[in-house]
Amino acid sequence: MAVGILKQFPQTVRPRPWSLFLCSSCSNDASQSLVANVVSILTHHRSKSRWSNLRSACPNGIAPVEFSEITLHLKNKPQLALRFFLWTKSQSVCHHNLASYSSVIHLLARARLTSHAYHLIRTAIRASDQNCRFTSPPLELFETLVKTYRDSGSAPFVFDLLIKACLDSKKLDPSIEIVRMLLSRGISPKVSTLNSLISRVCRSRGVDAGYAIYREFFRLDEEKMEISRRGFGFRVTPNVHTYNELMLCCYRHGLVERAEEIWHEMMCKPNAYSYSVLMAAFCEEGRMGDAEKLWEEMRNEEMEPDVVSYNTIIGGFCKIGDVGRAEEFFREMALAGVGTTASTYEHLVKVYCNVGDVDSAVLVYRDMSRRDLRPDASTLDVMVRLLCGKGRVQEGLEFVRCAVGKFDLLPREKSYEALVKGLCFEGRMEEALKVQAEMVGKGFQPNSEIYGAFVDGYIRQGNEEMAEALRKEMLQTQTQS
Repeated sequence: MAVGILKQFPQTVRPRPWSLFLCSSCSNDASQSLVANVVSILTHHRSKSRWSNLRSACPNGIAPVEFSEITLHLKNKPQLALRFFLWTKSQSVCHHNLASYSSVIHLLARARLTSHAYHLIRTAIRASDQNCRFTSPPLELFETLVKTYRDSGSAPFVFDLLIKACLDSKKLDPSIEIVRMLLSRGISPKVSTLNSLISRVCRSRGVDAGYAIYREFFRLDEEKMEISRRGFGFRVTPNVHTYNELMLCCYRHGLVERAEEIWHEMMCKPNAYSYSVLMAAFCEEGRMGDAEKLWEEMRNEEMEPDVVSYNTIIGGFCKIGDVGRAEEFFREMALAGVGTTASTYEHLVKVYCNVGDVDSAVLVYRDMSRRDLRPDASTLDVMVRLLCGKGRVQEGLEFVRCAVGKFDLLPREKSYEALVKGLCFEGRMEEALKVQAEMVGKGFQPNSEIYGAFVDGYIRQGNEEMAEALRKEMLQTQTQS
């Protein structure tokens, strides 16, 4: 459908292709002879002699319009066209412009060489950025691609690649304008491309801006849209990933009611991730009743919860301190054969720590480590501080050693502080000094709490001299800071 519509782009009939970019110098006999000679060398000579013969055939270089003419003769040899393009760049044979870039981009898109076409688009934008001070290279490249589309026999997704390249280059406004210009011509990019653009708008400009773009690009306010009146009527519909992106953005901004509105607005069947996002929003507000209703609805739809769904519901119950329900879903997860992640265990470790159940926290934490699941620094911190507070300093020290050695984790300052305090309280001053030295090596400077722990420890050992020296050092340090 889109191919047929693309043929409706404004075209002016000319005796031969690429005439929009041809100057008088390209129409003379010498230029045509050069084009024919280069094409002959490229298509008939062996690869070993091809490039040296090419250099001899064009001692004065190749004009961009001549390059474009040559590539049109290589429509069925896209790899050769790409090698020729790269050769002209490396040898400075041709000073390429957007038209010559477009000629190769179209050939690569036509041959479904997606990654090559995408990287060449990125290169064209970067090259144009250096030369265009007052114009937008992506928009200029778009217009050039449009004008040369038909003669190249290209594929519509070339514009999707252009939009993706703009997004990856952090050129959001040109991406939006390109979509608008496509829609004005009755063409819509792929839904996945629109979803990526909506997601980027949501993240950089907020939910309202992303939602407005969603309604505009999917023509949900068609009677109000100028582009709808100008376009040819082709319309693409949002899919589940569209709504997931919008709800995820609402969740990240704490807009739970807005996420619910989008859920009810959904024009397609939600997937497990859709349920997980809305459940996460409910869990964030402690609305576990609503979260469980969603869970039951998902099961009634014969939709199997995935690891994200289980982690979400387990995390929600852990947040409100309902250990029993969290454990039930954890056991159900295991029976369903759904693999656990570090997040699964971390939810449980933290809730056990919060309710003071140190034995259960240790058990779950050890199981997580045994499964080679890397803990977060915050989980390690909660665990270490609980153990040190319960007088189980050695276990806390072992957990830190394991996290650093096995997972290359950087413990938090408070974790080191808890260990130093605990070791000093137990009179293990040499070990405390080693931990403090490691702490400094990680970039954490000793504070008054650390000095106080050492002073108290040495006083309990009767070492008043060392205690006094540390007091003076602490005062000196505080004065300097």
